[in-house]
Amino acid sequence: MIYLDNFAVGQVSRYGRYLVTREEVLAFATAYDPQPFHLDDAAAAANPIFGRLSASGWHSCAMTMRMTVDHWRTLGGASLGSPGIEQLSFVAPVYPGDVLTVENEVLSLRPLASRPDRGVVHSRTRTLNQHGEPILQFLAATFWPRRQPG
Repeated sequence: MIYLDNFAVGQVSRYGRYLVTREEVLAFATAYDPQPFHLDDAAAAANPIFGRLSASGWHSCAMTMRMTVDHWRTLGGASLGSPGIEQLSFVAPVYPGDVLTVENEVLSLRPLASRPDRGVVHSRTRTLNQHGEPILQFLAATFWPRRQPG
């Protein structure tokens, strides 16, 4: 189980390895973000930002979440949920063939006065491609149980 006191301000975790496939880019875009540069090679090549078929930013978020949850599971736990994220930025395109990893830095943590059985961790998450370049970043808050409430 992962508890609030497993985290420390300044702690940096690096985890995950996610190979982005063309089939997955097309399937996600077809279902959730059917813009031409996510679905069609010619339209993507004509786009001055992408230049070739690229994953939806929302797909990049979903891949990040998958790597994060898989990481938590290897540590024996899962969060209690999240009140949300802030400052989400799609920094660079993600292309089929890219390999993504996640870097998470704990910025602050505190027990919740209103719910002594849990606390909140504020962190900065960056997803990087195989060149170590960020492709997205955001600030997040996640709820975690406390080992000894109060």
